[in-house]
Amino acid sequence: MEKLTNIGLQKKESQQVAEKLNELLANYHLYYQNLRGFHWNIKGIHFFQLHAKFEELYTIALTKIDAIAERILTIGQQPLHTFSDYVRVSRIVEAGDLSGDKETVSVTHQNLSTLLELEREILQLAAVTGDEGTVSLISEDINENEKTLWMLNAFLS
Repeated sequence: MEKLTNIGLQKKESQQVAEKLNELLANYHLYYQNLRGFHWNIKGIHFFQLHAKFEELYTIALTKIDAIAERILTIGQQPLHTFSDYVRVSRIVEAGDLSGDKETVSVTHQNLSTLLELEREILQLAAVTGDEGTVSLISEDINENEKTLWMLNAFLS
């Protein structure tokens, strides 16, 4: 008999989903920190617009970080919780000493593209394993991130 989690999912499959969710969690932390730095350091003619936009984006990212960590716990696993783990696991890298509008928006675009790529991997895995809660969480996030990516593209055009 297959072992089940407290919410009725297969433990082995939930561990696989949690590993990918932990990777997403790590990437979101680096994305968040990059946004904080851009918010603090942005300069130039788009200062007011981008200062506010970066704050909006990092506030949204913080909410998503919490939701991802809580989903990992819900499926019976442990979320990563040290910054050294985040840096080790993340595909997104720290972006330091950037203050220009095009460069900060470009890095944000790259970071968000990385998040979307990872979310699509998780969506596929969660769907195959019957983890509807994770599918729902990630589907909603993909929709929001695609819209933000479209807006960043418009800025960079």
